[in-house]
Amino acid sequence: MTVILERTAAAPPPAADPPRPARLSLTPSTALAGQLDGAWWPRSRDLMAELPALAAALDEPWGRITRVTVNPARWPVIPHTVPVAGRTVHVGWFTEQDPDKLILLSYTVGRWDLLVVPPETAPAAASRLMAAAAVPGSVLTARALIAAEAVIGRRPELRNREDAWESEGGARASDIGSLARHPVGPLSVGAWW
Repeated sequence: MTVILERTAAAPPPAADPPRPARLSLTPSTALAGQLDGAWWPRSRDLMAELPALAAALDEPWGRITRVTVNPARWPVIPHTVPVAGRTVHVGWFTEQDPDKLILLSYTVGRWDLLVVPPETAPAAASRLMAAAAVPGSVLTARALIAAEAVIGRRPELRNREDAWESEGGARASDIGSLARHPVGPLSVGAWW
């Protein structure tokens, strides 16, 4: 009995998906110093998977990121180092640090603080948070922004008022102006208005 084996080349492993770009909103360059330098909206709570895209996106505008610190309350696993484009970014943690903030350090350029938008945040809420964190000179902390968004998320009428404000161009008609257009009638003696 003869057995014929057909040798086939092993199929190449499926190509890995290219890394998705980091979702960032950065404060424009200005002399106004604020509490935050922008916001980052990671897709997961996996620092090993998320930090390479963030560090790569910040290389050009901010310089090479060498260290990152987080609060362990929001990250289930905190690696000591993360490989990024042939180099290593060191990761540390501090329980005293705002849990909703990420601190980025560079030997040559300095420090930046980013609001971390929770990965599970709805796109509309994430957009509001990212815009608010990028306002130059803002005194709002990461914790304050997250708390404010939580209130807006629980109270849809606040969202509706904000939407109405935006759709009307940022202002509504003044009640005072509408009263002035109505005839008042004759004033009585002694009336001072």
